[in-house]
Amino acid sequence: MTTSALPRGRVLIIAGSDSGSGAGIQADLKTVMALGGYGATAITAVTVQNTLGVTGVHPIPVDIVQAQARAVLSDIGADAIKTGMLGDVAMVEAVAALLDEASGLPAVIDPVMIAKGGAALLPDAAIAAVRSLLVPRAGLLTPNAPEAEALTGLKVESLDDQRRGGEALLALGARAVLMKGGHVAGERVVDLLLTPVGETVFETDRQETRHTHGTGCTLASACAAGLAQGLPLDVAVAQAWAYVQEAMASAPGLGKGHGPLDHGWTLRR
Repeated sequence: MTTSALPRGRVLIIAGSDSGSGAGIQADLKTVMALGGYGATAITAVTVQNTLGVTGVHPIPVDIVQAQARAVLSDIGADAIKTGMLGDVAMVEAVAALLDEASGLPAVIDPVMIAKGGAALLPDAAIAAVRSLLVPRAGLLTPNAPEAEALTGLKVESLDDQRRGGEALLALGARAVLMKGGHVAGERVVDLLLTPVGETVFETDRQETRHTHGTGCTLASACAAGLAQGLPLDVAVAQAWAYVQEAMASAPGLGKGHGPLDHGWTLRR
């Protein structure tokens, strides 16, 4: 194997496992690999789920999650960190401490709160902990509209609302916010990247598909892969956004509910 063919960009992913493999750690790993990077993991919970929903959650002890992350960082290392499902206040606090230990690495924080099928994945107390501990540590925060509403207390029902919500999250300490517009009504989907120096708009026709399971995990991990490879923030987000759009369009049609994306489309083209 030539040096140019080796994985480029190491991403430590701190998130939950999805037995259906459409979201969570499995989607994260597939995404990072598809974009040429190397993914390592610290698993926060094992979930029982498929395209129809989540029927069980088994949290991993906090000290084991921290040990997983430290084992990776002390040996393989990382160029970026991505967080997903965390579960409770203790886990949020532990992840915040890990981010401080790995200071200097870009952190992509996906504030996972509700599964695609509607199951709550984060209690109210933990949402407050995400607001106070993880938002200020985020190099990039990637909330959808309901998550932004929970973090800011502001309604997010339009593009202007997305902008106001993103600005509020910047004021809470995030260095950049990607406000996802999939939950905002309209024929076109608009995602808005906000930084202290400006904004970038990503807009496309809404895809009429039930195969949207794991879009949030996938987008955040794709952003982390780009940042791990040294891409500028706007370029990393643009690459991630285009990757997810095609992954949705080429979804394999699996399952009876919210089906998974085609994470491997880049490897076949």
